[in-house]
Amino acid sequence: MPADKLDTYRSKRDAARTPEPVPEPGPPPTGNDDTFVIQEHHARRLHWDLRLERDGVLVSWAIPKCLPLDRTPNHLAVHTEDHPLEYATFEGEIAAGEYGGGLMLIWDRGTYETEKWTDREIKFVLHGTRSSGRYVLFPTDGKNWMIHRMDPPPREGLPPADGLRPMLAEDRKRPPRDQEAYGYEFDLGGTRALAILGEGKARFVGADGVPLTPRTTPGLEELAGLGKAAWGLPAVLDGRIAEVGGTVIYMIFDVLRLNTGDLLGRSYRDRRRTLDHLSLRDRHWQPTPWFPGDGEAVLKVARDQGIPAVLAKRLDSPYLPGARSPYWLRVPLETGG
Repeated sequence: MPADKLDTYRSKRDAARTPEPVPEPGPPPTGNDDTFVIQEHHARRLHWDLRLERDGVLVSWAIPKCLPLDRTPNHLAVHTEDHPLEYATFEGEIAAGEYGGGLMLIWDRGTYETEKWTDREIKFVLHGTRSSGRYVLFPTDGKNWMIHRMDPPPREGLPPADGLRPMLAEDRKRPPRDQEAYGYEFDLGGTRALAILGEGKARFVGADGVPLTPRTTPGLEELAGLGKAAWGLPAVLDGRIAEVGGTVIYMIFDVLRLNTGDLLGRSYRDRRRTLDHLSLRDRHWQPTPWFPGDGEAVLKVARDQGIPAVLAKRLDSPYLPGARSPYWLRVPLETGG
């Protein structure tokens, strides 16, 4: 065992190059061994980091599919280096090229109770907002562990996704004055639709809440494979079904839910970052390009390309289902010149 539990953590980080907490060597702080945090980590591949306070540090596992919601599956949990207790409140952007480079967001945090802690088995009970219940971690091979839910699925989950309605934009004749506060997207037209992904399938619901079918929406069958994208994680996406160059494409511009979490309260900037890291790119679906703070350039390209309108969305705005809000602005353009 290293002389200091955080020696490995420090050896992988340069305090001058990362916003992460890098405490000086010394005795670990005294705590109650009851804090946990789960962080959404946009590294080379999106995953979730589970951290449990133990003997002055946060013992950590990287979990590609987050915590299981029922007792059927076991999810991979890769044991990583211990982290300092200060990491329980850390959110920020780790610079590209640094260890763990990418966006780090808090997915859930709260308290936990230890039922058993040995080298072969860790049983604990989580008390969080998104994550609660009894779990067990057990090693399988080297750093690879598995995590298993011991309780039945939670009774109170998220409301049915079919009840969600798309957020709407207000029409404006001119772009916003404080252009740097907005992200910009091209409005390519098409059929507004929420995509509900789960169990390897994709369902599409129109802006009025009515399910879309191949009969009502030509080309919809081409989008069936979207249900197996996003590494099979359940999700709710917002976008438009459009025909581009003779090909039906679902142009995705928002993510409302992911795995066990509701993302409506997150900022547009962070939701777009999460969407980009889901790597949803195929012949029949892809994220709509977005350009933070670069309104004039986007407007010029849209005019030159004959695109009918540009959407300006405040970078700090939440997603308001069914609402027409000044957080989102649609600016029609005179094209062709």
